[in-house]
Amino acid sequence: MRLSRGVPLAAAALLTGIAAWPAPVAAATGPDGHCGHGNRLRVPGAAFAQTACLPDLTTTGLAGTSYTDMADQAGLTARDTRVPSGVPGVQIDGYFPDSSHFNTTHGWRHDAQFVIRLPDHWNGGLVVTGAPGTRKQYATDKAVSDQVLAQGYAYAATDKGNSSADFYRDGVRPGDAVAEWNTRTTQLTRAARGVLTERYGRAPLRTYMTGMSNGGYLTRWQLEHHPELYDGGVDWEGALWTAGGPILLTSLPATVARSLGSAGDSALYAVGFAPGSEFLWPYHEQAYWGVTQKIYRAEFDPGYDPACPGTSAGSTPEQILAPCPSDAAYDYAARPASVHRAVARVALTGRIGRPLITLHGDLDSLLPRAADSDVYARMVDASGRGALHRYYRIEGGTHVDGLYDTFPDRLRPILPCYRSAFDALAAWVEHGVRPPADRTVGRPASGDVVDSCALDGRAPGH
Repeated sequence: MRLSRGVPLAAAALLTGIAAWPAPVAAATGPDGHCGHGNRLRVPGAAFAQTACLPDLTTTGLAGTSYTDMADQAGLTARDTRVPSGVPGVQIDGYFPDSSHFNTTHGWRHDAQFVIRLPDHWNGGLVVTGAPGTRKQYATDKAVSDQVLAQGYAYAATDKGNSSADFYRDGVRPGDAVAEWNTRTTQLTRAARGVLTERYGRAPLRTYMTGMSNGGYLTRWQLEHHPELYDGGVDWEGALWTAGGPILLTSLPATVARSLGSAGDSALYAVGFAPGSEFLWPYHEQAYWGVTQKIYRAEFDPGYDPACPGTSAGSTPEQILAPCPSDAAYDYAARPASVHRAVARVALTGRIGRPLITLHGDLDSLLPRAADSDVYARMVDASGRGALHRYYRIEGGTHVDGLYDTFPDRLRPILPCYRSAFDALAAWVEHGVRPPADRTVGRPASGDVVDSCALDGRAPGH
């Protein structure tokens, strides 16, 4: 197996390259100086790694350089989100052995790319994530990396081993590409722990797994299968995969049918889309619904319509985002057992082995909450692991925070709630402070919704 955005925001990110490598800052002399010995760090198992000593590891300092990719982050955060700055340290960019070549970042044309960031002032913790959607390793730099680095954590992110709308072409068997996501995340976690031991002279005291969308799925899977590697996780609207459904292949066909005029709004309500989210549907019809259904169906069920998408999802934004007309009639429940077995290979069970906090917007119009995190919360409870789980439904939240800028009177960004959830997880794990009970976090009528969120519903400072 190959361990391998409209023009909406989703497609723009598919077509954008990144700038040339700038010269790194010279490291100070002495083992305890800024980036001391950083140029000699080894990433266990990596085929290639390049180290740089940088004055600021946050996007404030890295924007416009090849140490991040702001285009790949398009749409994930609200425009006025405040971010920290001034976190000096070491950045390692590289890749693990792989035979696929979807990721062209740095001109490497090599998958299984990763980034590891090591702040000079380390708090003893590590945060690991994988790219959301079909994006790459820098996608959550502003949403996740900036804040955790400012708190002193080391940070590691993977491209999941394949990227782009053609990710489904990776692997040999149906489901191989998604299965690789989990393998690559485990691989990076182990390697990053080794790097931290070499850099700081001791293993991390705490390791947290986190992510949004597909990264949220990775978080769930890792805490189910590798609790020995992690101390807890925060799942930001993770994708749900279960052999019997519901999955996105049971909800998105209705959106394709509606787009083609063969179904009405009631079909979307029937598969979990929330009443009140209709104002978001035109954007999702243009940017997400068609492409998401066709490429994930091609991943797990390539025999359904081999001609669409075929060998590529498309070479232009219009081609990539266009739905396959045949997907309007797709019926996952009626598909052969082999398709269900392919999904079962990557399915979730709810049997988490470490504390997990889940957040999901009630207006999510790509992964409807009712067909996703509501279901996963019930799975966790049914497995007897409910005491390890907290579930916060974010009123006014949707799948990508960038839409807040278009609808500030109807939406709220989830990022500030995610930051509160991460802090709550750390307090839970490290100090035994239990987070608030499962609840709906209301959308405040006033105040700073872009940068503050109280999971207990109280105003900041109370």
